[in-house]
Amino acid sequence: MILYLDASALVKSYIFEDGTEEVRLAIEEACVLGTHMISRVEVSAALAKAVRMKALQEEEAARCLARFRQDWPDLIRLGFSEMLIAHADRLAWDHGLRGYGAVHLAAADLWQDALGEVVTFAVFDGKLWHAAREIGLLAYPKRLPAGRRR
Repeated sequence: MILYLDASALVKSYIFEDGTEEVRLAIEEACVLGTHMISRVEVSAALAKAVRMKALQEEEAARCLARFRQDWPDLIRLGFSEMLIAHADRLAWDHGLRGYGAVHLAAADLWQDALGEVVTFAVFDGKLWHAAREIGLLAYPKRLPAGRRR
């Protein structure tokens, strides 16, 4: 499986929350892991927010961030291009997506086109999950938890 992890899925591989087990299983099954470069900032920001919200102790979050930074070079990191931004622009408008969500979806979609193989899009945002299915990506998990639907 070729697995694209958006930031909501990627962060679950470092902290325990709803969906962590599904993400870890998908990562084990994948032969290739990819994400967009913006995930580096989003994961760091999510861990910092978890500390501010008192969901994680600062030391634990720092350990998670260090592991994430160590793993970063092993990911296929998709970058920005005018074509990606134009595609994200259309996806945001057509599907009512937030900015970075549209960037992740566009990156996964263009990656699938470039590879000529199915890309599994791991995401835990309901709107983004549904949009992924509508444009022809294989959305993961197969069924979103009830609280994450649209």
